Amino acid sequence: MILVKPGHIVSLSVPDHKEIAKGTLRSLIRASGLTVEEFVELLD
Repeated sequence: MILVKPGHIVSLSVPDHKEIAKGTLRSLIRASGLTVEEFVELLD
């Protein structure tokens, strides 16, 4: 799944783990150009 704001070019490396550390997830969300709130909204 790719969640990126339109107009942003992003290359993310997501760890292949059963669980991702909270800080790592926040960093990935921030790198995608989304806020945490926007990310959560997209999951719904």
